[in-house]
Amino acid sequence: MSSQSIDLLKFQDQKSLATAAAKAWIRAVTEAQQAGRLHYVALSGGRIVRELYHVVVEEARAQKTNFTEVHFFWGDERCVSPDDSESNFGTAKALLFEPLGVSTGQVHRILGEISPGEAVRGINSEVLRLLPHDASGRPVFDLIFLGLGEDAHVASLFPGASPDVVEAEGPFLPVTGPKPPPQRITMSYRTIAAARAVWVLASGVGKEKALRDSLAPNSATPLGRVIGSRLSTRIFTDIENTR
Repeated sequence: MSSQSIDLLKFQDQKSLATAAAKAWIRAVTEAQQAGRLHYVALSGGRIVRELYHVVVEEARAQKTNFTEVHFFWGDERCVSPDDSESNFGTAKALLFEPLGVSTGQVHRILGEISPGEAVRGINSEVLRLLPHDASGRPVFDLIFLGLGEDAHVASLFPGASPDVVEAEGPFLPVTGPKPPPQRITMSYRTIAAARAVWVLASGVGKEKALRDSLAPNSATPLGRVIGSRLSTRIFTDIENTR
């Protein structure tokens, strides 16, 4: 991995980070609309996306951005009901979809309230049916948002994962994480690698080492694996001492 594969954007605080990411996303949505293309995005969980959603709603209203051609997915989901406070879908519904009037037909949630196996089969079928594919048959998202955990996990891809997780070929797979709630469904490394763009929102105290280790050459952290699998990864961060 070379440093040229990392587009590292530094900000003074969470608000300026979220504002930059929101404006960049709205530009991408607008460009897709002007080109007559659908825009397939996978959202993340974590605290930073709450700030992101607030800014997106403000900017979209100010710019009169049309989200009708955007299809929403998630990088991971906890195996909980959609109205649970831990649901990534629930956060997006309350802070993004309802304020923007997003149609339910544009939202492709992972069904965390059913068995993980059934939920994986359902979301894999939907992703493979709707998204374009690359030459190896992997679905291609236009944009995947990822958060960063204190242990450098992204989506629900945690350190120390088994080869079955690291090398999984399907779009999504069930995993057991070290943090509650433990049962989760996550996008695979192969699917993240195939995306047109991956934007990491790395924000918050206690993540300095995680980001620094992930930016090191040949890093084996979850974020390091993502970076090493792609030609380019953009990282928005308010973390100091990243190098």
